[in-house]
Amino acid sequence: MYYLIYKPYLMLSQFSREGDKPTLADLDFAFPKDVYPVGRLDADSEGLLLLTSDKQLNHRLLNPKFRHNRTYYVQVDGALTEQACAQLTQGVTISVDGKPYHTLPANAHVISEPALPERNPPIRYRANIPTSWLSISLHEGKNRQVRKMTASVGYPTLRLVRWAIERLTAEGMQSGDIRELSRNDVMRGLNL
Repeated sequence: MYYLIYKPYLMLSQFSREGDKPTLADLDFAFPKDVYPVGRLDADSEGLLLLTSDKQLNHRLLNPKFRHNRTYYVQVDGALTEQACAQLTQGVTISVDGKPYHTLPANAHVISEPALPERNPPIRYRANIPTSWLSISLHEGKNRQVRKMTASVGYPTLRLVRWAIERLTAEGMQSGDIRELSRNDVMRGLNL
């Protein structure tokens, strides 16, 4: 079984409870017992999450030797420069487990504000401080990597949305939406 969900902001990417935080179990859908998320999005991130009972696919998507592309739309604090995008594209040094780590090359460029579901609560509006939108595509997934990358070039992340996993996208989805897919749709969308 294969499901794409648009994980809402502040929801944990798991079914088990941790205090009073919302989880995937709070979505209005009865997922089969053997379905689990492939990877995760932090509570303060939102967007596309794949859930499946397919253990082989889970292994393939989580094992770093099988690289797959993930695209994020990122709203950052400040007017993003082409120089900052070039740095992100070449890779930057971030901290991973307390040690310096140089990220793999990424595809990063400034974009117009994308059509996304409203976030609840919305990003704090500040009239005198501009924001920019960035599309960044990665082949790796270190903990809080995109946030660390944008901060390393001087642009803290305000909103982070995973838009795509390979060719599977959140197009047409709203926060909390669930889309069931066939195995063929998933394999075609993941270029497998």
